[in-house]
Amino acid sequence: MAGFTVAIVGRPNVGKSTLFNRLLEQRRAIVDDQSGVTRDRQYGIADWNGKSFNVIDTGGFVTNSDDVFEREIRKQAKVAMDEANVLIFMVDVSTGITDLDTDVANLLRRTSKPVYLVVNKVDNAQRQLEANEFYSLGFENTFFLSSMSGSGTGELLDAVVSHITDDMEDPSLEADVPKIAIIGQPNVGKSSLLNALVGADRNIVSDIAGTTRDTIHTRYNMYQKDFILIDTAGIRRKQKVNEDLEFYSVIRAIKAVDEADVVMLLLDAEKGITAQDLSIFSLAARKGKGVVVLVNKWDLVEKSTNTARDYEKELKGRLAPFSDVPIIFTSVIEKQRIFKAIEAALDVYENRLRRVQTARLNEVMLKAIEAYHPPVVRGVPIRIKYVTQLPTHTPAFAFFCNLPDDVKAPYRNYLENQLRSNFNFSGVPVKIFFRKK
Repeated sequence: MAGFTVAIVGRPNVGKSTLFNRLLEQRRAIVDDQSGVTRDRQYGIADWNGKSFNVIDTGGFVTNSDDVFEREIRKQAKVAMDEANVLIFMVDVSTGITDLDTDVANLLRRTSKPVYLVVNKVDNAQRQLEANEFYSLGFENTFFLSSMSGSGTGELLDAVVSHITDDMEDPSLEADVPKIAIIGQPNVGKSSLLNALVGADRNIVSDIAGTTRDTIHTRYNMYQKDFILIDTAGIRRKQKVNEDLEFYSVIRAIKAVDEADVVMLLLDAEKGITAQDLSIFSLAARKGKGVVVLVNKWDLVEKSTNTARDYEKELKGRLAPFSDVPIIFTSVIEKQRIFKAIEAALDVYENRLRRVQTARLNEVMLKAIEAYHPPVVRGVPIRIKYVTQLPTHTPAFAFFCNLPDDVKAPYRNYLENQLRSNFNFSGVPVKIFFRKK
């Protein structure tokens, strides 16, 4: 289920971003550092009837040439056709069928994947009648809705999640072997890291077929270490990929995050962390994955006495509030600290599996609560009496109290910091729930 991806395609100004925001109830953006084109990439996780899936909005080019514009729309539609499980093709009833709509429709007819034609802005009886025109595009599954008001989106979501089954994880990947994804911007050293780790001793490395094209799973079994590396470095293989490079990066990175237990996020030491890196970092945290940050090309940085310390402090400030992550300064070319990075990733994997005995948990946390009481609400003190770890894949804790809805973020953060300082959850998102005693 975790790796199920839905892409919203269509020409600009038909309401793709509005539908995207409605599905997610939040907005995520990636800023492209490439010169010449400015656009937002939006992606995130949607939930419907207990099923979660990735949603990617493919819109948003700003160009002066109609020819370039149409070519880029086609490129994104092709990437979506290759990588997504379900495609939502969006059109606008207020403008009718345009040439670009027809162009995208012709492209989407070639795919064997489910395509849902969504006629947007159908918000009155007259437009309901006008929307019938779009049946001429020939798509069997056609929905009339208004992404602004939300009417009709429930039927669309019912159809989308009907394709999600519980056995969508790849059975070829061993569940008991740590899976570590290497992600990051192009040219930060992802391929070089993989080659440095496994290139010299190919004879004890085996390739395992991945669930997605161009995402390579490599079994690493050396020096008493056994894990699977998920590499997304194949994204540059296509010709003239500059314009849609980021879109490839986003889809492949999301799929790598879905399959991994731990994510190794590579940064270019000279460029620092970008908005796209922060978005992928945030996505990994929301999905409960472990995270290790590798600051690569550290050999190219001019250094003084406290360069690494100051760099790490600034980086953790950008990652806040989830800043309890290992940060390793590496040079893949010089093979500096690359095995330390792997050890850190395997430590984070163990932290993600950590279970704390209930007696020990209550002994420590109730003492911390006694040292710093929750605030008084409407004259009534909040009393937390019991703590337990929930039986989830990632660390999650339930605090039982008399007023669970009145515990605010500052005290929640205090409890998380106490959990982290007393039990080693470095690199792992920790979830806290308050329940009625």
